[in-house]
Amino acid sequence: MDEEYDAIVLGTGLKECILSGMLSVSGKKVLHIDRNKYYGGESASITPLEELFAKFNAPAPDETYGRGRDWNVDLIPKFLMANGLLVKLLIHTGVTRYLEFKSVEGSYVYKGGKISKVPVDQKEALASDLMGMFEKRRFRNFLIYVQDFQEEDAKTWKDFDPSTANMQSLYDKFGLDKNTQDFTGHALALYLDDSYLQQPAIQTIRRIKLYSDSLARYGKSPYLYPMYGLGELPQGFARLSAIYGGTYMLDKPIDEIVLGEGGKVVGVRSGNEIAKCKQVYCDPSYVPDRVRKKGQVIRCICLLDHPIVNTKDALSTQIIIPQKQVGRNSDIYVSLVSYTHQVAAKGWFIAMVSTTVETNDPESEIKPGLDLLGPIRQKFVSVSDYFEPIDDGSQSQIFISESYDATTHFETTCLDVLKIYKRGTDEDFDFSKVKVELGEEEQ
Repeated sequence: MDEEYDAIVLGTGLKECILSGMLSVSGKKVLHIDRNKYYGGESASITPLEELFAKFNAPAPDETYGRGRDWNVDLIPKFLMANGLLVKLLIHTGVTRYLEFKSVEGSYVYKGGKISKVPVDQKEALASDLMGMFEKRRFRNFLIYVQDFQEEDAKTWKDFDPSTANMQSLYDKFGLDKNTQDFTGHALALYLDDSYLQQPAIQTIRRIKLYSDSLARYGKSPYLYPMYGLGELPQGFARLSAIYGGTYMLDKPIDEIVLGEGGKVVGVRSGNEIAKCKQVYCDPSYVPDRVRKKGQVIRCICLLDHPIVNTKDALSTQIIIPQKQVGRNSDIYVSLVSYTHQVAAKGWFIAMVSTTVETNDPESEIKPGLDLLGPIRQKFVSVSDYFEPIDDGSQSQIFISESYDATTHFETTCLDVLKIYKRGTDEDFDFSKVKVELGEEEQ
């Protein structure tokens, strides 16, 4: 360990593993350490099932749950957008060779106490039960506008400048009602709140295009999920880092981040050993004095022996409950995966309901999501603090990720990773760097 590195990465959560891979690919000498014996940090997958029950202090599971080792339960499950940033990172860095994905079968949105498929093209818009007949036509026209829109061709903007006009004015241009705006902003563009309405419309147009481009790749939904659970992702990036000369150490306590003149990091100490470095990248748990609490997230892992009603018996699905539908300030997210992804015993399903905490009774806040699941055999509830760094790290050269939010997709996670990478290297990640070296077979 007593060597000098360009960067030391602390924690093997997904964000840290992606950064470690990106830094290694960019030619940096990287040491990656985790105090735990396992990969994944907060975003680990727990196996066997007995370990999950023990983690939440529940009595051991009985034989109806099948073999414990057939289970692989994500603590923070998230889906990948098929055309999204994380899949691009996976392909461009060649990590896809270590992973196998399955497309998620359905994407639903909640309105007026029931769930409906998220409509993403003209045909679905006209068939959707989310809107009345006249609203369907208006929404269809809106979707055609978005699909035909090209940033470099002003003729496709139709007398509307989306870089200066806000999203609310684009909705108004098409006469869309509040309900339609609600599911468009939250289930298609995947915004966490309604502040996007006052921002330039171009941002939302890009997000809706990403959703429909992702859907076009596989057909059932825009989302993908890795076989054997999300725990496979950090390991894939760890392998990538190793190919480029990165060094990994698990089960290694971190006693101190060593600072030099001007409060700038010079190394990391474990016991009597010090590894020297120019930069440190880490999750909030390694630097409690350098982060502030922004809020809390509640997550409830539910084990089911049946699919969710009204999803056509989908073996995997996402449901978004927009905030306004349940009188909240933040959306509720429901995700479902099952034995077909090798994460549960035959016939079993794992659902997760999550949201940002707004009251002193977090469990009552996820009730609308739990109510959609039907009978729950076992549930595990956790409330975790959401931390963000107090500065950008430029002075100390310590770059800290934010905690994982309540969303059930990876788009916000990747944006955080790319922002940290830019802060640490002063450059945007060059997605073209890796293709030649790792071959073109993933294209």
